[in-house]
Amino acid sequence: MLKLIVNGRSREVEEGTVVDLLRGHGLDNKMVVVEIDGSIVPKEAWASTALADGMTVELVHFVGGG
Repeated sequence: MLKLIVNGRSREVEEGTVVDLLRGHGLDNKMVVVEIDGSIVPKEAWASTALADGMTVELVHFVGGG
């Protein structure tokens, strides 16, 4: 298990990639921006970006409405 800070909260997650983290949070990857340790991760790099112990991750998702 890895210990991450996700959106300001301490979380324990299985080893994996950004894609795995998004799936675990039930987020639609079309409407999400991912930032790790202060840097935005391009969508094309999500599948190859491994999570590591101690990372700070911000998941910003957009909700449509009117």
